[in-house]
Amino acid sequence: MGQIPIAIDIMGGDNAPGSILEGVCEALDHYGDTYHLHLVGDADQIKAGLSRLGKQGDARLTIVPTTAVIEMAEHPAMAIRSKPQASICVAADLVKKKIAQGFFSAGNTGAAVGASYLKWRMLPGLERPALVTLIPSETGRFVFLDSGATVDCTPLILTQFAIMGDIYARTLLKKRNPAVGLLCNGTEEGKGIHLTQETFKMLREVPGMNFVGNVEGHDLFSGKVDVVVCDGFVGNVVLKVCEQLAKSMGRIMKAKIMERTIWKLGAFMARGAFAECKKAMDDSEVGGSPLLGVDGVCVIGHGNSNAKAVRNGIRVVGEMIAQNTNDSIVKLIKEYDVLH
Repeated sequence: MGQIPIAIDIMGGDNAPGSILEGVCEALDHYGDTYHLHLVGDADQIKAGLSRLGKQGDARLTIVPTTAVIEMAEHPAMAIRSKPQASICVAADLVKKKIAQGFFSAGNTGAAVGASYLKWRMLPGLERPALVTLIPSETGRFVFLDSGATVDCTPLILTQFAIMGDIYARTLLKKRNPAVGLLCNGTEEGKGIHLTQETFKMLREVPGMNFVGNVEGHDLFSGKVDVVVCDGFVGNVVLKVCEQLAKSMGRIMKAKIMERTIWKLGAFMARGAFAECKKAMDDSEVGGSPLLGVDGVCVIGHGNSNAKAVRNGIRVVGEMIAQNTNDSIVKLIKEYDVLH
């Protein structure tokens, strides 16, 4: 297999273009000739950044010039229509034209989702896309979807999300028989609203899936499940709560440790354990959230992605392409007659 062509939205994100270009260069250093990266954005800024980082003229890079940018606060759908030459749109177009096989952006999440959906459409048999987030648990990380792509869901859509999450856990996380749970306000079959009750019935009929039933909020981090499914409204709320809780707990712990000398000494002695804990919670290790269900590969990084997160986001795009994740999704959707 030759180099995997990937488009990078250089202008998207709070720290663009600096951190994005730094991540691109880290990817070149870490993965050698694995990828050919198409850098989409302001050509002058890209050339200046690459020159500063010692990568100007690298044969593994192609600059795709465009000056328009969709800002973080802009309305996604309106921005896509009014700015067809924005870096996110051009990156998605490169995939549509088969110049690239996937793209990474740390820019406006809604715009990245919208551009992918509108330009590529859905994979055959699928209704709506889902954003995957890998969240830390006591035993590693679990697949959480949808974290914000599709707010209004039907039982069929949630069931398809579960299938996509199951495939992602098997192909990318190498889980042999991932436990799949439906997020609900109780574990009993009859719990929840009409949406979750009907989804429960569909999921238990999916052949080959290790559906463990409803899971509650306190089950998420225990390691009980490998894949958790919910609609994008609930998922985005859960995700934002998790992000802020992790930050607040770290600040509270640090403040308490500083109150007494003996606690400071204990923290110093346990600094190795704290470092490992921080690494396990570090979302830059994950790189970004893959958008599953669309007919292409898109990974969306956090707005404040640093170079490490960008490098890992590029890696995830490449792994999804190399593992033929979309082909696996289409194959199983066709096989699961219960979904039609």
